[in-house]
Amino acid sequence: MQHEAAHGKLVNRLPNAARGSHESSELSIKVYLAGPEVFLQNAREQLDRKIALTKAAGLIPVSPGDFIIPPQPSKRQFGLAVSEIDEKMMNSADAIIANLTPYHGVSADVGTCYELGYMCAQGKLAYAYTNVAADMRTRTVAHYGGDVFTDANGRLRGRRDGLSVEDVDMADNLMMQGGVERRGGQVIIHDAAPDVLYTDTTAFEACLRLLAERARSQGAL
Repeated sequence: MQHEAAHGKLVNRLPNAARGSHESSELSIKVYLAGPEVFLQNAREQLDRKIALTKAAGLIPVSPGDFIIPPQPSKRQFGLAVSEIDEKMMNSADAIIANLTPYHGVSADVGTCYELGYMCAQGKLAYAYTNVAADMRTRTVAHYGGDVFTDANGRLRGRRDGLSVEDVDMADNLMMQGGVERRGGQVIIHDAAPDVLYTDTTAFEACLRLLAERARSQGAL
């Protein structure tokens, strides 16, 4: 189930769990906070903000920015060390909230996509959000500058390369949104202002409330 947004606010009526104030009672659910925030200039500030919001919701944050990588002999080894630690952190978590806001292109940050798939494959609770209201089809058509055509089989394609445009009424690639929704989670869609595209936490907070309510309903206190 998607929740769409008008500019600067969520417009669909969210479930009761996604409205109102955060709960103060702590749950035993550990939540991996996936997203491109680690690449921001103010990464530490934004990660700390999301960590605080997660705690305020009664959940236990597992943040990929919360570790120190020991010195490595090469850039490649450094990358492998980060990958290993991230997977260990995901293994320790019970759930994931993934920021699927487009990053460096039409789609979400590829590392976040991997992490979402990794957690879904383990059967863990999954929620996601995006701060861009335009769906995957709309963004891809814009990527082609509107120069698309419909082939003989009725599939929309970019004219310059002939590649098909995914058109399934989803926020991002169908495997990501499908992975979340088929496991009982939700993808929250919010239209954030451009200057706060990666820092607006409206949709993130909605995910926190939904996850907390689900955990409480399942007795995870």
